[in-house]
Order: sequence, then C-alpha cells, then structure tokens
Amino acid sequence: MLLTNLLNNIPHKILQSGETSEISTVTMDSREVQKGTLFICIRGLNVDRHEYIQPAIDAGAAAVLVDENYNTLHQGVTIIQVKNTRQAMAYIAANYYGNPAKKLRLVGVTGTNGKTSVTYFIEEILRKCGKKTGLIGTVGVKANNVELNLPFLTSTTPDPLHFHGILAEMVNCGVTDVVMEVSSHALALHKMEGLTFNIGVFTNLTQDHLDFHGTMENYALAKAQLFAQSKMAVVNADDKYSKIMATHLPEGAIYITYGIENPSDLQAEEIKYHLNGSEFTLLSMPFTLPINGRFNIYNTLAAIGAAEGLGLTMGEINRAVATLNGVPGRIQAVPNDRGVNVLVDYAHSPDGLEKIIPAVKEFTKGKVITLFGCGGDRDTTKRPIMGKIAGELSDHCIITSDNPRTENPFEILKQVESGTKETGTTYEIIENRKEAILKGVKMLQQGDALIIAGKGHEDYQIIGTTKHHFSDYDTALEALSQ
Repeated sequence: MLLTNLLNNIPHKILQSGETSEISTVTMDSREVQKGTLFICIRGLNVDRHEYIQPAIDAGAAAVLVDENYNTLHQGVTIIQVKNTRQAMAYIAANYYGNPAKKLRLVGVTGTNGKTSVTYFIEEILRKCGKKTGLIGTVGVKANNVELNLPFLTSTTPDPLHFHGILAEMVNCGVTDVVMEVSSHALALHKMEGLTFNIGVFTNLTQDHLDFHGTMENYALAKAQLFAQSKMAVVNADDKYSKIMATHLPEGAIYITYGIENPSDLQAEEIKYHLNGSEFTLLSMPFTLPINGRFNIYNTLAAIGAAEGLGLTMGEINRAVATLNGVPGRIQAVPNDRGVNVLVDYAHSPDGLEKIIPAVKEFTKGKVITLFGCGGDRDTTKRPIMGKIAGELSDHCIITSDNPRTENPFEILKQVESGTKETGTTYEIIENRKEAILKGVKMLQQGDALIIAGKGHEDYQIIGTTKHHFSDYDTALEALSQ
C-alpha cells in the first residue's frame, strides 16, 4: 500500500523522504519490523518506542511515524511527524484494512461491571433474531457464534492494528453487527479514535482503575468519550454517572434509559427471583430470564435497549431473552450432586462483590462463603474496601491470591484483611488459590454456596511476570469430585 494512502485524512508533516513510498506492513513493535514496514512510535506507559527507531531501520523499516516532540533524522527512511502517534495509529489502521468499520453496525458497551455479560446478551439476542453478528471482548473474538483465532494483547479492547484487522475478518465472514466491550483505557488511549458507534451502552461506574485514571472524575470522562462517538445512548438510570455520559452525546443523538429503582424508559417491575433465574415485567410485558441475579436484570435491560435501538421488536427480543445462555465465568455454576452451589464469577471490584454476593443469597438456603483476592500491580485503594464488603455480606470469607503479579502476595492479603477484620465476620487466609478452593469446597454443607470470585473465565494465574495455567472452574470441579 502506498504511504500516501495510509496517511489519508491524517494531518502530518514529512520531515524526511526515504527511498520507497510502498508500505508492506504496519507495526508499533520494533521486533515485528521487516522490509517495507511503517514503524509507529508510541510513547507507552512503560516504554517509549521512539528509542527503538534505529533497530527498526536496521530491520528494514521504510518509514517511521513520530510525534511532535521528536526531531532527530535517520538516513534512508521516511520520517512522518504527527501531533499524537496514538491517535494517528487508529486512522492508519483503519486505512490499512480498508476501513471495515464503515461496513458494519457497531455497538460499544462500557462501564466498570457488566460489559462482558451485556455484550454477550446483545449478540445472542441479535443472532437469535437472524442477524449476522460479531463479538469482541474479554473472552475473545467470535463471528456468528464461531470463535476466531484472532488473539490480541490487551485484556478487553484490542489495539487499533489488531482491532481493524478483526473487523476486516468479520466483514469477510458476512457479519453485519459487531458488539464489543470498550474499556476506559481504550478510550483514554485513543484506540477507538475515528469510529462512529450506532449505539453506546453504559452499565455503571464504581471504583476501579484509579491507578491509571487517578480520580473517579477522570475515569467517568474517559468512559464518556464513547458517547461523544455514538448515534444513540442506552444508559443505566440508577447510576449517578449516567448524566455525565448524556452531556457528551452529539447533537441529534437518541438517549434511552433503563433501570429498576429510578423512573426510566425501560424499567423492570414485579421482579421475582428463583433458583433457575428470574422474572420481571417490562412495558406491561412479562419477561423470563433463565439466569440468576438482580445485576443480570440490569444487564438484560441494557441489552434490550440496544436490540430495540437496532430495529428489533419487543416481541422478538422477549423470545430471545427467554433462552439466553450464561457467560463463561459470570455466576457460572459448577455441576455437582452434593446439593451445594459452587459459582465462579469474574467479580474483581468492590461493586462486583457488592452485586454477586446478594444475588447468590437470593437463591441460597444455607451459608454463603466468599473466596476472593485482589490483583497485584493494580489499584491498591480498593483492597480493604473489597475485604470489608465481602465480610459484611458473607457468612464466611476465604482471602486468597488473585494475580499477585510482581507484588508480594502476602502484602496484598494483609491489605484485604484489614477491611474484612473490621466486620467481625469469620475469615481465613490461604495464599495458595488451589488450596483455598479445595478448603472452600470441603467446608460446604447441603444448601450452602461458595462464590469463587475474581478470575471468572481466566485460565491462568500471573505470579511474578509468568502466566501459569490455572482455572477456578476446573479446580472447583476437581474438588467436588473428591
């Protein structure tokens, strides 16, 4: 592809012209550079890729994209300067893959909790109503419910060079509607730059990621960027931050609210909970949801709002909701014949625990034991808060390691314990996560429930800088079979 085509509609300045204008590949990783590559220099949180320009040139780079703070020239290559290389990369990636987003309807879901469940629910409703669907998020990439082997490095929202490649593959698969999780990091780091979303969905905002955003206000403003790029917003009327999302909508955008407590356009009423799901009335129409938890009613309302916004009738949506499947690692039951409930859930924030524990209590006759921890190298202020919430809401707590990463796991446990200790609830600390799960299962009596929180669908544990294979679900299954 010609370099001029890659730079189409991107304000830039050519500092130096090189020997070729033909670009073969685009990357921001100097280790991936080959002959004819455009190397994009990103100033990352830990690495400044401007420092790797010479190795990229030695590997065959034809052109280098730098930011306005760089002014050193290198012989033999084209040097292009832009104001912000992160922003420019999003447009370059779109141009490189032929702007696939323009051939798709995009639905973006943001919020602290519920993103994965809401994206799954929207995708499933659309697919069951005959749409060709794509799904992008924490648990991977799917096209028409078939997993695509298209891994990406970040945990929730792909970087632009991966993301637009995924969209291009989805176009090839005949997809028309893509539903995706949009993280606050992705929005703050310009990964979604230049996109227009048919619908933006806001679930909630609670304390998380303050190690990156600094304040809740910054966190909310990062989320709000999604709505500045959306034609329609579907937001949670029961969350105070919804008002911020609304103020960022472009002129003429449609604004729909959903909720349980506050008056809203889509308000669930006459709610009933039972072991195998729940029931509610919406706009005088009875709905049956085969998935547990009050928070899943919120997730379903968000999905209903998005599906209706994409043109489905309420009758079609109702029939699809009645057959929704659970999301891997989200209040996922581990089968057993012991008369106990063992549930694996991704809850890894204060709000997540505050929702999952009462939800389990709604259908549990006996005690509720919560097993949880906090990740290392992440927001430290939430640790005692999570410890306190678990202690206040559970009958017993087991504090264990999540992904300690490079932190001392026992220091993390101590910080979590400080919150649990305040509540007076019985608890124990078992650092080894496998041993903790085995102990939790062993404690259960008929009618009791064990919540294994924090990792959900993840099949690894990060200790130091190494990923070790580990599955909460498989470990619990093994424990129950003993």
